[in-house]
Amino acid sequence: MVLEKLVEMGYYKTKSEAIRAGVLELGKEYDILKSPRELEAEMVIRKVEQIDREIDEGKRKVYTLDEVLKESRKRKK
Repeated sequence: MVLEKLVEMGYYKTKSEAIRAGVLELGKEYDILKSPRELEAEMVIRKVEQIDREIDEGKRKVYTLDEVLKESRKRKK
């Protein structure tokens, strides 16, 4: 009922948007929400850790600088 009312009144375009806003407010209220810079840093760290795992598991190939430069030269021709 509350979600429908918030959308009807034009506060949010969708119920999902209203829920997302509510969750963010709860994060602020309980001092859980981090600054955008901290969130971005955390996301980068998680991505780097994921890539490291994929390299260790052999799911991702690592190229040397020479290999990258060689391939780059090939593509320019």
